[in-house]
Amino acid sequence: MTEKRYDIVFLGGGPAGYVGAIRAAQLGLTTACIEKSSTLGGTCLNIGCIPSKALLDSSERFAEARQSLKTHGILVDDVRLDLPAMMRRKEKIVAQLTKGIAFLFKKNKIDAITGEAQLQGNGQVRVVGEQTVTVAADRIVIATGSTAATLPNVPFVKDRIGSSTEALSYPAVPPRLVVIGAGAIGIELGSVWRRLGSEVTILEYMDRILPGADEEIAKHGQRVFKKQGIVFELSAQVSGARVTGDECTVAFNDKEIQADQVLVAVGRSPNTSGLNLEGAGVQTNPRGFITVDDNYQTSVPSICAVGDVIGGPLLAHKASEEAVACVEKIATGTGHVDYDTLPGVVYTDPEVAQVGKTEAALKQANIPYRKGTFSFRGIGRSLAMGKIDGLVKILAHATTDRVLGVHIIGPHAGDLITEAATAMALGASSEDMARTWHAHPTLSEAVKEAALDVNNRAIHA
Repeated sequence: MTEKRYDIVFLGGGPAGYVGAIRAAQLGLTTACIEKSSTLGGTCLNIGCIPSKALLDSSERFAEARQSLKTHGILVDDVRLDLPAMMRRKEKIVAQLTKGIAFLFKKNKIDAITGEAQLQGNGQVRVVGEQTVTVAADRIVIATGSTAATLPNVPFVKDRIGSSTEALSYPAVPPRLVVIGAGAIGIELGSVWRRLGSEVTILEYMDRILPGADEEIAKHGQRVFKKQGIVFELSAQVSGARVTGDECTVAFNDKEIQADQVLVAVGRSPNTSGLNLEGAGVQTNPRGFITVDDNYQTSVPSICAVGDVIGGPLLAHKASEEAVACVEKIATGTGHVDYDTLPGVVYTDPEVAQVGKTEAALKQANIPYRKGTFSFRGIGRSLAMGKIDGLVKILAHATTDRVLGVHIIGPHAGDLITEAATAMALGASSEDMARTWHAHPTLSEAVKEAALDVNNRAIHA
């Protein structure tokens, strides 16, 4: 057993671990990153954000070729699906990005160590891989991310009932797909397989889809997704699932539904198994997430934690920013994450994006506000694209006019939301957003019109 010492060591090579490692190296710290997988990038790059977006894009193009290109005067005959080729494209994109991280590690002189990490105390980490080694560091940052959550009454059955990992690599289009959970993952992957030909039914425990999203936007989304062929069963309490031969049966409420595949998409849990947190003295909350202070420090002063493993919105960009802030606090004494302007995106068609407070949250907090909305149906660029479903909604303080929340469902909402996040980070008012240049014809004009509508001044409504 050998030992090597570093200034800082990251456990996990995902969006928190690899980004934090690069920033640490930039700040002059000797850095290592321990990752149990043979490739860097974590869940996001390997079995999450990137492969799902690759399939979302490919499936959207397939659906367009079959259904909507003719409205543009483009006639495509005999459109067929080559699912293996679609999967190969996805895998090629993943490989390119993971290799890119490996290159960045080499460029920044970061040691990548492959193996299972176990905290040993006294700044030591035991790494069990092809060889067992001990790594020592002044600071250890836990960035091991999350894993797909399960339901106790829905056991995973190979090739039939599984998580998003399996749903990203089905060998064939399932004729019938049941998705448990109408959050971002469930609706995104449900959309992929619906476009490719599945009959998709989504079961959701709550009485609405997209929990956490603004309710008006979620209702609009449900109408659009229903028109696309997705069936929603809301207030559905799943009581069990079984596999008989090649058929799955899911029981909910007083009903049963049959399917060829079942996707369980009920959230994610902290990935801390095998880390020896208890033995190292690292405390967790009742849900298993690691508890940290404002400096991302755990109950052990030399150990920090960032990303999904500490809870909050489980988003890759949140994990990355936390890792950067954590490292900067360690190296320079200052670092900051503005959680009030953290955007979230659901990459369906149309996309759903939000930043800041929802209308329900403002009402609950008794914060006075004004609302402005504008439909993409009134935007020339949307009409030219044939993407008119959706709207922009801006919530501003009734007295100060400061923007408190922006919610978008529509084409490229995930890109448009950055303007809103920037405006909110700078303390902008709806008047500021309304008087900012928005080129014509662009989708961003919907943001300008919604900002104008906060004060009943929309031009094209």
